[in-house]
Amino acid sequence: MQAERRRFPRPKVTDEEPPAPPALEPLQFSTRDLEPADQFAAWQAYVAPLMDIRRAENIQPEAEFLADHMAWNLGAMLVVQQSTPPHSYMRSEAKIRSNLIDHWHISVLRSGRTWTEVHGLVCEGEPGKVDLRSLGEPFRGRSTQAQTLSVYLPRELFLDIPASAEIKNNISLSGTYTKLLIDYLDGVETNLSRLTATDLPYVVQTMRDMILTCVASSSAYLTLPEQQSTLALMERVRRFVQRNLTSPDLTTDRLCRELGVSRTRLYQVFEPDGGVHHYIQRRRLLTAHAALSDVANRQKIADIAFTVGFSSAAHFSRAFSNEFGYSPREARNVAVPPHLGHAVAPVPEAESAHSFDRWLKALGHSR
Repeated sequence: MQAERRRFPRPKVTDEEPPAPPALEPLQFSTRDLEPADQFAAWQAYVAPLMDIRRAENIQPEAEFLADHMAWNLGAMLVVQQSTPPHSYMRSEAKIRSNLIDHWHISVLRSGRTWTEVHGLVCEGEPGKVDLRSLGEPFRGRSTQAQTLSVYLPRELFLDIPASAEIKNNISLSGTYTKLLIDYLDGVETNLSRLTATDLPYVVQTMRDMILTCVASSSAYLTLPEQQSTLALMERVRRFVQRNLTSPDLTTDRLCRELGVSRTRLYQVFEPDGGVHHYIQRRRLLTAHAALSDVANRQKIADIAFTVGFSSAAHFSRAFSNEFGYSPREARNVAVPPHLGHAVAPVPEAESAHSFDRWLKALGHSR
C-alpha cells in the first residue's frame, strides 16, 4: 500500500519592499522638569520669537507654570501640540520688525478658550472652530488653560493660488467644511510619528487646499471693501517681491509702476513692516538664509549675497547678523527644507532653545 504524500504549503514569494521608516522626529520642550519659580521665565524665552507673554492676573510670580510644546517639521508646514496655563500674549509691531516671519497660523483648541484682537476686532476661539491668523500683523489676546493644535504655513505655499490673496486675517472658521478640516487635522496628529518622507508633500498640499476651501465657504471670507483692498494689495506686493527677489532693480518705483499703486499707498500698507524697502531686504535675507543653510550649496557667502540683490558683502553680513542674531557663516549649520514636505530633524539638545525659532525662519524656503 502506497503511503499518502503529505503536502505543505509553499512559502509565498513577494516582491513587496519593506515599509518606509518614519520621517519625522519631534522637537520637544517642557517646563515640568524645572523649579516652579523658573518655569514661566523658561516658557517666555522659548516663545519669544513669536510673541511676548505675561501671567494671568492675580497669579503670584513664583507660582508654577506647567507648559508643554511638541513641534513637528514637515518641511513646508509645522505642526505644534501645545498645553499652557492661563496667560496673555502679544505680537507687537516692534516684534514683527525684529522677527521677519509672516506665516499663516492655524489653530484648533482641544480645550479652553482664547480672545485675540487685531486692529480693534476680537476673534474668540473655542473647541470646534479653526482660528486663522497672520504672523505678519500685530495682535494681542488672552487664553484660559488650554490645549491647542497649531499649524504654521508659509505664504509662499499660496503664491500660485489667486483666491489666497483675499484671505482675511484673524478669523474664526466654523461649519461643515471646518469640521472636515478638524477631522483631517486629527488624523494627521495621530499619524505624525508614522508619516514617511513620501507622505509629507501630500499632507502639506491637502492641508493647504482644505484651508482654502474652508475660507472660501465661510462668511468671514467677505470683508469691508477698504479692508479687502488693503489685504489684496499686500498679497500682490508680497507675491511680486517673492518672484522678483533676485532682480537688481526691485525698487519701490518699480513696484509702483508694475502694480499701478502710488508710493504713499504702498508706504501706508507696509508701514508695520518698517516700509517697503525694509520688507524687500528682509525677504532677501530669508532667501540668503535658506541658501546658506543648504548643505548642498557650497557657494561663497559673498556670491550668495550678490545673487539675492546685495551690492556689498559687508552690508549683507551686518544686515544678516542684525536680523537673525548670528552670522552668515554660522547659518551654514541650519537645515532648511524644500518647498513641500521634507523631514527636518531637531538640532542637538544643547541648541534646542533656538531650533524652533530657526524652524520658523526657514519654513517654506526651497533649496
